[in-house]
Amino acid sequence: MFRPRIATVSATATLAVAAALLAAPAASASPASPAKPPAPARTQPAGHSAFTKDDFTTNPSAATRKRVVADARKALSAHKSTAHVRSGNAFTERSVVVAKDGSADVRFDRTFHGLPVYGGDLVVHLKPGGSYRAVNTATPAAAVSTSPKVAASAAASTSRAQLHGTVASVGKPHLAVWATGRSSQLVWETVVKGVRADRTPSVLHVLVDATKGKVVTQRDEIDTLLSPAQQKAAEANSAAGSAAAPLVGGTGNSIYSGSVPIDLTQSGSTYSMKDPSHGNGFTTNLNHATSGTGTTFSNTTGTFGNGTNSDAASAGVDAHYGAAETFDYYKNTHGRNGIFGTGAGVPSRTHYGNAYVNAFWDGSQMTYGDGSGNSKPLVEIDVAGHEMSHGVSGALTGWEENGETGGMNEGTSDIFGTMVEFYANNAKDTPDYTMGELININGNGTPLRYMYQPSLDGASPNCYTSANGGLDPHYSNGPLIHWFFLLAVGSGNHGYGNSPTCNSSTLTGIGNDKSAKIWYRALASYANSNETYANARTDSLKAAADLYGTHCTEYNAVNAAWAAVSVTGSDPVPGTCPGQPGAPSVTNPGSQSSTVGTAASLQIQASDPAGQTLTYSATGLPAGLSINATSGLISGTPTTAGSSSVTVTAKNTSNATGSATFTWTVNPVGGGCSSSGDKVTNGGFESGTTPWTTTSGVVSANGNGETAHSGTHFAWLNGYATTHTDTATQSITIPAGCHASLSLWLHIDTDETGSTAYDKLTVKVGSTTLATYSNANAASGYANKTFDVSSFAGQTVTLSFTGTEDSSLQTSFVLDDVAVNAS
Repeated sequence: MFRPRIATVSATATLAVAAALLAAPAASASPASPAKPPAPARTQPAGHSAFTKDDFTTNPSAATRKRVVADARKALSAHKSTAHVRSGNAFTERSVVVAKDGSADVRFDRTFHGLPVYGGDLVVHLKPGGSYRAVNTATPAAAVSTSPKVAASAAASTSRAQLHGTVASVGKPHLAVWATGRSSQLVWETVVKGVRADRTPSVLHVLVDATKGKVVTQRDEIDTLLSPAQQKAAEANSAAGSAAAPLVGGTGNSIYSGSVPIDLTQSGSTYSMKDPSHGNGFTTNLNHATSGTGTTFSNTTGTFGNGTNSDAASAGVDAHYGAAETFDYYKNTHGRNGIFGTGAGVPSRTHYGNAYVNAFWDGSQMTYGDGSGNSKPLVEIDVAGHEMSHGVSGALTGWEENGETGGMNEGTSDIFGTMVEFYANNAKDTPDYTMGELININGNGTPLRYMYQPSLDGASPNCYTSANGGLDPHYSNGPLIHWFFLLAVGSGNHGYGNSPTCNSSTLTGIGNDKSAKIWYRALASYANSNETYANARTDSLKAAADLYGTHCTEYNAVNAAWAAVSVTGSDPVPGTCPGQPGAPSVTNPGSQSSTVGTAASLQIQASDPAGQTLTYSATGLPAGLSINATSGLISGTPTTAGSSSVTVTAKNTSNATGSATFTWTVNPVGGGCSSSGDKVTNGGFESGTTPWTTTSGVVSANGNGETAHSGTHFAWLNGYATTHTDTATQSITIPAGCHASLSLWLHIDTDETGSTAYDKLTVKVGSTTLATYSNANAASGYANKTFDVSSFAGQTVTLSFTGTEDSSLQTSFVLDDVAVNAS
């Protein structure tokens, strides 16, 4: 199958959750050597004690899992419309999350008349006690004809041509459904196995349209550490198990991690790198072969390696140690029983090929090359943690390497590979926020990726734009890893490297432990198989609300960190922070207004129930303003016109916090419009959903039954002929002093008759309804609608479109070219 959605990943899975660790810029964009970080002490705690166990589990007891799945199936049956259940659908549970309070999330994979539906996954959310809370779907997954017009043999021939290298075998094609956006189509899926031209093995899944015979998409189970361009450059530089015996402790002398304890098995006088304490994971020496399992490292001393590349076992120690630390991080922090969730350990193959400058995860094992000139094996601990984390995220979400989803996939492995490094807290490979810094792939001592400032690699963006999904996923993950660093550590220089923000805000981090918990919960409970940056923001905010409370410090920090990498949107979990016991109370000062070049001052008022001393911090302050940590006085001279959302936090000596969020508008000198132009991003929907927040399937393309006003994409609300609600929202800032006009193009078609309004579209700015349209307004073609929204100048508001449809006869509300022009 094309995505690992119908069967969970197991230790012997042949369908891999394959993904690369990192790719580097092409040779023409090699990274510059950044200056060493200045002196500030590193602030993040490391080691096993720096991470606490999650208050939720993805590995509940068998009885709990059975009960929760049964409740989720009842909820799914009662909410078929919301879940877009079609005749012929069946659902198989993939993963279960159970929180401490008894609430739960169950992820299901979908089939249609027995065919796997790629993109049809959904998550059912349950309240404590098992009653229905909500359901999230990846796409509407419409019904399709299951009769192909293209022969299976033709699809196999087309698929075979997609593997550029040596083809070993072409599997028998089988039918599946490919669902994306509002579109669903019948496809032939064929698995082509072989070897790429660069000697990397390939297990290529190709989907061919079963009606037109064209390739729809493809995915390789094997994806690598390096891009082909970087691998070629590195090679050019060079041219210049059975049942375990009892557990015993051994010593390993590794290349990158120094002398480390390793778990071994002993049989007679022979010690082997087979680890009974970590699911019998074992480490082998391929001795430069490119197939087979290799020979398990063994000797009669229990001490392996000499710390250099002259002893093949030294790289084996790094791999063995990295596999154990990754296993322990997931088990002890997130309650996951190993990478596969089954308690099984990971086989690790070292010394693959000859001067093979790569490493890869194929869904069941790790494989490491020896690098340029066989001199730098790619076995560093964050490489191991990154690659094996693909196994975890793949099992939870079914992500691939395409578009923005690919960036989520790669960024997630960077995040958890870094957490493994902090968990291990190795004295020789000290924890940091760079990837692969010791394997020296670039040849100049620089890392492959920088979480604190991704652009230092020469190819990855620090800030999100709508073009992000068009990048290689090893680069498009830049805004995600930057977001995580800002959330965990904060902006500026904390000793790891200077981290800028895209909106000139100053952020205070909440630490690795909380940040990793929030992101893991977002994956386990909310992320869908077609995740975008907009989805990631929404999902992580929901996770923060679940774990730490709505609009509390952690929630606000997540939101501020997303804004700091240019990902914004509406509030997915409205409300106020319920407060911590004994937490300070911060008085909201209300909206503030200042002028460029004129000094401003605002005293924040806060109190503590126990009279403890308070310290103050703020995010989102206009450029030129700062807050006094002791007094809470905000002062300075604003330098830039605009409007921003400011969150002020007061923390007492017991570390309990309270916060308040308000808008601060800075007007230009002499009044007038502070910033003219269109304030809606991606108003034509050509870049997908971002930064819109929509229900599933709203953003659509020509050919799906409706047509864009301009370009090829549009927003299609409703049209299901069943009780349904669709929404599309975006947070916009209308600058102070401006005249503003909302313009949109709307097409309404319907199967309803008469003048009774059965199905409705509501257009709102903030809480103000601008217009309501219905099936009674249906007409051929698009009509332009305009509204004066000048009264919202100086405010950040949510532009929203909400379509509601009753139980019979469809009405489609089609939007395009939405703009709010300020002048």
